[in-house]
Amino acid sequence: MLTRTLLLALSLTSLSPAALLRIEISERSDVLAGKAFGSAGPYERLVGKAYFAVDPANAANRIIVDIDKAPRDEKGLVEFSADLYVLKPRDPAHGNHAVLFEVSNRGGKGMLGMYNRAAGSADPRTPEQFGDDFLLDRGFTLVWLGWQFDVPRREGLMRLYAPIARDGGRPITGLVRSELVLDHKQTSYSLADRDHIPYPALDPDDPKLTLTVRDWREAPRRAVPRADWHIEDRTRIVMPAGFEPGKIYELVYSAQDPVVVGLGPTAIRDLISFLKFGGAETVLGDQSEYIKRAYGFGISQSGRFLRTFLHDGFNRDEQNRRVFDGVLCHVSGAALGSFNFRFAQPSRDAHPFYNTFYPTDIFPFTDVEQSDPETGLTDGLLSRAMRDHVVPKIFYSDTSYEYWGRSASLIHTTIDGRKDAPLPETTRMYFLTGGQHGPAPFPPPKNHAQNLTNPNDFRWAMRALLVAMDRWVSDGVEPPASLYPRIAQDTLVPLGAVQFPAIPGVKMPVHVQKAYRADYGPEFRTHGIITIEPPKVGDAFPMLLPQVDRDGNETSGLRMPEVEVPLATYTGWNLRSPDIGAPDEMFSMAGSFIPFIRTKAERELRHDPRPSIEERYAGRRQYLEKVEAAARRLVSSGYLLDADVPAVVEHSATEWDYLTGAQ
Repeated sequence: MLTRTLLLALSLTSLSPAALLRIEISERSDVLAGKAFGSAGPYERLVGKAYFAVDPANAANRIIVDIDKAPRDEKGLVEFSADLYVLKPRDPAHGNHAVLFEVSNRGGKGMLGMYNRAAGSADPRTPEQFGDDFLLDRGFTLVWLGWQFDVPRREGLMRLYAPIARDGGRPITGLVRSELVLDHKQTSYSLADRDHIPYPALDPDDPKLTLTVRDWREAPRRAVPRADWHIEDRTRIVMPAGFEPGKIYELVYSAQDPVVVGLGPTAIRDLISFLKFGGAETVLGDQSEYIKRAYGFGISQSGRFLRTFLHDGFNRDEQNRRVFDGVLCHVSGAALGSFNFRFAQPSRDAHPFYNTFYPTDIFPFTDVEQSDPETGLTDGLLSRAMRDHVVPKIFYSDTSYEYWGRSASLIHTTIDGRKDAPLPETTRMYFLTGGQHGPAPFPPPKNHAQNLTNPNDFRWAMRALLVAMDRWVSDGVEPPASLYPRIAQDTLVPLGAVQFPAIPGVKMPVHVQKAYRADYGPEFRTHGIITIEPPKVGDAFPMLLPQVDRDGNETSGLRMPEVEVPLATYTGWNLRSPDIGAPDEMFSMAGSFIPFIRTKAERELRHDPRPSIEERYAGRRQYLEKVEAAARRLVSSGYLLDADVPAVVEHSATEWDYLTGAQ
């Protein structure tokens, strides 16, 4: 039954062992009118806010940047809150005893689209927004919590409500760098990334402010005359003549009142700890009787968040217990992110031609410790978790784009790029061969890129990997073996050694993403404070890429039937269309779909070196038989679910009909 504005909260007279104080619910309602999902039965929706208070003196909280400068209540605690959204079995005894927590990507909800193949929604209500019910049929408790304070002002996004840091009674100021790359001529743009909430400029009329422009990441900066631009409402940069598309504009300015952004991962830590171990007598307080394991899942920004969460030490709660039992980092590459330092912009990421030189692709990269001889740093992503004995099971799943656009090779190579680095026994790595950051629809559009975007749908494999993770944690069943390109097998090579065929009209990138030794100032790694903007940029770490076959398809990794039995070349890169400028630069997050020519005669006429469709397959029936055989091989190895094979074959039939003109 739908009950809006229902307050279900019990206040505490003293602080509970967990840092979650209470949950206030504004809505508790049935999912899809009480529909039963598998053995889990009916689900319910809970929407509200979670309230927290943490002790700055607790060892688990001292990792939060500026926690000592946050305001405190009468008990000496730092209070904050966050939006909460839960989909759970109405009777938790019928669930599978596991929380699947999605770290919201810029405030949104993506795991129903990933695993249920559902239509996207910030507030799923309809059957289309729940897709094929995959997660609910399996009894997962699905949870989202706001962790980002600056998400856009749009209905339904998950938000963190955190205090600002102050130096005693004085405000704190610091540097903020704004970068913008436009695809169309505009006269005004936010100082924040995309449409997020910016830090206002402290003195927008300061004549010393300098706006620069450059042609690509490493090109020299040129100053834009101060008379040609100004800052409006302290939050937008305005150039009446218009910003030129395909250029990188950059402004460094002073701001005031930094939010304690590290309370975002703290909120997630303490909510999951509460669900697993109990604490406050409030809504969901009974879940610890049923919830025995918790998985953190994140896509892109959210995968980077989870890598940072582990690195910074947030997988240990205030009682020194492990928070997430399993972590699934998807398309995060080798990156960390701006999730726990002063004046952080959590939305800023890293691409070859966008959001350059932010503290994203920064050391360390591998789970195990490595030493960088140039900087003298020794660290590993799991160094703290290993010391604290809270290491979770980990799946890294990355597409081809992450190798070209997010430095993914660094997560499994040595610092000098000469050898494969070892993986811990608790980590598995899956290279989703020939994929882009997120699959394009079919038929694929161009989206202001030079080639059609890549529709290789690896989400079928993601479903099998989630099932494998759950079995690994709950029953100790070994998951499918890691599949990724390796130096020792000659499947991971420098850019110049990639043997991509000379396809007429197709250009390869000349600039790929690189991770640099960037200097943000002496207090960045010790106190989370940036004092140098833009950073001093040193040498790049070696960047390696997956090798390809004669068709241009990659030879290693988890090859979906689309790639194993191809009708096209599937890449993780695509170049910007000339109509948006910078046509030699990669189009962010997009790959390419380059279909094979249908007939031998036409192929020879076009001088395409790749065999035509008719040269490869005797016809539609043979092609689909090969697709099904490839799918069955993935099933036998654990990379695909048997129940999903018919849908995979059906999708391949659609591609055949589209590319051959069959009816």
